[in-house]
Amino acid sequence: GFSVSVYDVTSRSISLRWPKFSGASSYRVTATAVNTVGHSLLAHFSDVTLKATLTSLIPSTVYAIQAEAIDKNGIILAEAQIMQSTAPDIPVIDRAYSKLSNSITVEWRAVPGATGYMLTAQDGDSFIETVVKNSPGTVTGLKPATLYRITVRSINSGGKSQPSPFRKAKTVLAAPILSVSSPSCDSIALSWPAVYMAAGFSVSLMRSDGLGRMLRENTTNTSLIFTNLDPGTLYTIKAYAWNANGMPGDDFTYNQRTSPNAPADVKVAFNSGALRVSWMPTEGALTYSVTASDGLLKLRCNTSSSFCTVPSLQCSSEYHVSVTAYNDAGSSKPTDAVSLKTVPCAPVNISIEEDEPGHLLVSWSSVSFGHYYVVFVKSDDGLEVHCNTSHTQCHFQSDCGFTYFISVFAYNKAGQSPLGDVFNYTTAPCCPSDFRAAFVSSDTVRVTWAAVRGADLYETRAASRSTAVLCNDTAPACTLSALQCDTRYRITVRSLSEPGGTNTSCAPQHVATAPCSPEIKNISKEGLSAISVQWESHNEDATYVVTARGEAGLWHCTSTGSSCTLTDLPCGSAFSVSAIAKSPAGQSLPSYSVPLETDPCCPNDLILTQVTQSVTNVSWSAGKGAQTYVTTLESPKGQAKCRTLQNYCLLGCITCGTNYTVSLKAVSETGLTSSCTYQGYSSSACCPSGVKLYRLSNNGIRVFWRASDETINYSTDLRGSKGNFTCTPSTGGSHCDITEIPCGDVYTVVVAPLTDKGPKLTFCPKKIYS
Repeated sequence: GFSVSVYDVTSRSISLRWPKFSGASSYRVTATAVNTVGHSLLAHFSDVTLKATLTSLIPSTVYAIQAEAIDKNGIILAEAQIMQSTAPDIPVIDRAYSKLSNSITVEWRAVPGATGYMLTAQDGDSFIETVVKNSPGTVTGLKPATLYRITVRSINSGGKSQPSPFRKAKTVLAAPILSVSSPSCDSIALSWPAVYMAAGFSVSLMRSDGLGRMLRENTTNTSLIFTNLDPGTLYTIKAYAWNANGMPGDDFTYNQRTSPNAPADVKVAFNSGALRVSWMPTEGALTYSVTASDGLLKLRCNTSSSFCTVPSLQCSSEYHVSVTAYNDAGSSKPTDAVSLKTVPCAPVNISIEEDEPGHLLVSWSSVSFGHYYVVFVKSDDGLEVHCNTSHTQCHFQSDCGFTYFISVFAYNKAGQSPLGDVFNYTTAPCCPSDFRAAFVSSDTVRVTWAAVRGADLYETRAASRSTAVLCNDTAPACTLSALQCDTRYRITVRSLSEPGGTNTSCAPQHVATAPCSPEIKNISKEGLSAISVQWESHNEDATYVVTARGEAGLWHCTSTGSSCTLTDLPCGSAFSVSAIAKSPAGQSLPSYSVPLETDPCCPNDLILTQVTQSVTNVSWSAGKGAQTYVTTLESPKGQAKCRTLQNYCLLGCITCGTNYTVSLKAVSETGLTSSCTYQGYSSSACCPSGVKLYRLSNNGIRVFWRASDETINYSTDLRGSKGNFTCTPSTGGSHCDITEIPCGDVYTVVVAPLTDKGPKLTFCPKKIYS
């Protein structure tokens, strides 16, 4: 924990320090030169001394330094070693002098072992230090005309030597700071602020290209003017101050060009609204400025070439033009002014009117400096015409539907005026041609026409005595709706455009609308297949067609009055009846449809079949349009009736052997009825009564009965498993014998009256015979 450190080194001394060590009563320091035989130094210090300086050492020598902590018994408690070199030897200044006002240069002899040197310049309490490698060295950053104490120290890795014996040196005067200008093309003026400690100044001037002779002036003033110089020429100027001893200070060099001469051979020309100015270049001029003044306003143009264009000249004005040359020294005198008159202004207050159809009149106000005028009129199809005049108006031909672009120019010797406002004038569009009207319905007319030039919009107007309908559209067609039927209209189509207005000279056309729709008031039945239709209408000279339309087809009737009759309508059919009116102007919309239903059809076939002695079955084919049927059998003895939705019916309470009148009613869903009559019907004869069976032998039987009418013939049938047998007695007979029938069988015996129209009756009572 014991150490030693160096805190200062000089050429012949090393300063050490160490920490206090516990138990030590003294400290011993030994310094031994590493490369020098026999040169060492031993020093003892009390326990209260913790730093010391070893002196009388050899400059630029490495020493091995050992520090020891010793107790009171002389025992070494701790030790520490370090290696340290002494600084080089002290230099000796040979010479110190100043060439610049902010620096001093020092010369000295080299010191062995030194790796660098520190120069110090001290002025009172302030000093400036600079480290250099070898001699000579320069201290910079100094004040002009100031006395400094100069010292030098040598440096190596061990440290710095003590300062050398000082030398005094004074910095030279500062250079004067010139302000230079060229007040004229052949002079240069200089001025500068006072320089500290200066007794006088010397200024020289010479062309920078080396031509000519050098001019030199000595003065005690702070300003100077050189005259009779070359214009626009670059000069090099050098100035310095000297002190009371005549020693010169820093010099100051400055390049200054004299201002140029005014340009020569100035030429002006007017071109497309701009002024072109040209001149001969002048020596030393860097830029040129052109000024054009009309007395109120000055226009300028700057350039580095020998010509310039001044834009934005005012028309109808007279300008005075001059040119000035410039360089970094200043400007020349302006050239003598050249006068120029500009082109006339564009004409104003231009008015265009169509004094009569097909003729345009263009007029304008006169223009200052305008000698004559040209008016250009170009139509939108590319054709252009013009008018050349010294007056202030021109006439032109025009066509309908064209847009004309009109521009007016004024001219003088300088040229054409700038383009003013380009006016456009659109003539009214042409009247529509190829006019056609077609009826869409009785109250709607579609009007078409050929599109015409210049029309942006078409206005179609249909007017009658009491009403008017208006339609506007961009297309060459218009549909006029909500017109009154059976009315004569005056239809006018006018073409419009926003710039050209409306052509009001278009001729109208007359169109009559179709008849009004009739209104069916009544439909009545005049016969089995004839229907009378009546309607109401207020058309003049119209023919009416009534149509009945249904699944069965179409039926028509025609009349010029207010009614007509539809004939041969089929039964059992539903129709929709409507009426239309026709006239040379067209056809009306159909009337509202009225439903019509004809009476249902009677069934074609009706069949009566006797089921029992008192019950008869009646069947028939379906009748078209019928929903329900009412069947009636009627005789003096009574009546049988049946109402049904089917196409058959059982009628009871029938009297046998009776002639009946047969009738049927077909009824539709809405209640229409057709009464149908058919051929009469006779019920079958009555079955016999009191039938009795008697056995004749093992294979015979006799059947007795009591006849209901002696004029009726009867038949007896035996039916068994072993055979069927029939017996028919003569007219008026009341019994019948059946022989040779197999025995041992069970027979069904039926006695029934004979009929002429069909099979035997099966509903008479049966007897069993075994």
